[in-house]
Amino acid sequence: MKRTYLMATAAVALFGFAGEAMALEWNVSTWGKRRAFTEHLEKLAELVSEKTNGDFTMNVSYGGLSNNKENLDGIQIGAFEMAQFCAGYHEDKNPTVTVLELPFIGVQTLEEEVAVSEAVYALPAVKEDMARWNAMILMPSPMPQYNIVGTGEPRRTLADFEGMRVRATGGLGEAFAAVGAVPTSMTASEVYSAMESGVIDTAAFAQHAHLSFRTIDLATWWTENLNPGTVNCPVVANIDAYEALTPEQKQALDESAPEALAYYVQNYEKNVIGEWNRILEEKGVEKVHVSDEEIAAFREAAGGPARAAWTEQMKAQGLPAEELLATVDEALAKARE
Repeated sequence: MKRTYLMATAAVALFGFAGEAMALEWNVSTWGKRRAFTEHLEKLAELVSEKTNGDFTMNVSYGGLSNNKENLDGIQIGAFEMAQFCAGYHEDKNPTVTVLELPFIGVQTLEEEVAVSEAVYALPAVKEDMARWNAMILMPSPMPQYNIVGTGEPRRTLADFEGMRVRATGGLGEAFAAVGAVPTSMTASEVYSAMESGVIDTAAFAQHAHLSFRTIDLATWWTENLNPGTVNCPVVANIDAYEALTPEQKQALDESAPEALAYYVQNYEKNVIGEWNRILEEKGVEKVHVSDEEIAAFREAAGGPARAAWTEQMKAQGLPAEELLATVDEALAKARE
């Protein structure tokens, strides 16, 4: 944390004290480059600065502060004040949040993703889970359901998934493994080279990431409707840094987070989806439509077993699996009322 100090030389010389200005800068750790996935961070920084007349600013760093798998560690030790992370990068660090990465939980829109994420984040068990890292969740980074791009022959059926080498993390990886694919967990920044060199032949991402990490440049096909699930990537703040804010700074941050999130959703729906469809047409990427029967078979093979296995795993750790699952289901139903 950087504070700006104004020193009155005469006062220091005579009385031994200095006046402290309230200007404050937070360092924010994320990765890759600026893209739809980070627009709420950029908007949050803009709003907070505006509301505090520049007395509270944020420096959003794209990989300069930490490896993306170590952002929670950095928050824990106070290396920076805010960070983004994805639950599937390190399930052991954030087990409660992984409920949001289970396959086929039923989310269909970004608005529904926001609703279920915020409901889960509000649970005491999740707050305690994050507090182990001296972290508090400020907002989600809602992403649409993942779909896969690939090279070679399109994969249209579950039988085609047998042996498919796919980049998929967390619950998604487990879902693909359940139907015979070979999932590989790697950071987004590593995927292009892995796909280019043939280490993997498919990759599961939301549209913005396929664009940002250039997997679309290698792809010959894309599953437009598989929709097996997505990853959950909260934005967290260091608790000590948050509590050290002045009332005015804290109010600016608290009020700006929902505004930044709303901007993120609007930007994604307006810009990313349109750009994605244009790029598919421009590059001649085939849209693979998976049949309802195959999707139902995928859901049966992966969804139920994944939920059951996750439940037992959480119970073994003393975590309230049923409450977490029920919260997702209830929040989704309420969002559709």
